[in-house]
Amino acid sequence: MTITLKSPAFDDGKPIPRRYTCDAEDVSPPLTWSGLPAGTMTIALICDDPDAPMGTWVHWVLYGVPATQESLEESLSTKPELPNKARQGVNDFKSTGYGGPCPPSGKTHRYFFKIYALNVDLGLKPGANKKQLLDAMKGHIIGEGQLMGTYKR
Repeated sequence: MTITLKSPAFDDGKPIPRRYTCDAEDVSPPLTWSGLPAGTMTIALICDDPDAPMGTWVHWVLYGVPATQESLEESLSTKPELPNKARQGVNDFKSTGYGGPCPPSGKTHRYFFKIYALNVDLGLKPGANKKQLLDAMKGHIIGEGQLMGTYKR
């Protein structure tokens, strides 16, 4: 099942505004979604850049978002656990929460925000990395979607 993931800050395939990058405030963009399948208990989100020079660079790992939630506000806290009980993992900047686009100058990079509907609460503690999240999600993904933005310095 396909989940529709959007941002009021940028359209799919279009540039991510500077505000959401390391060149400015480096805050997370607002996101909204629709089309969660029946049986969704929690939502997970991964943002990564497959165009990074050293291989795919992970910018955000978020999981345990309640299925009743339909959006994430701009400038989400980078605390390991959020008020809604969602938990954040460690990105490739070695920090918790969102780390915005920060590519080397030159070519345009693509940033994939991937959303997953899960039929369980994974029970992962805050601080998991992308691989740990993907391993925990195996067999529990009942829907997914993505939004891709670009950024170039």
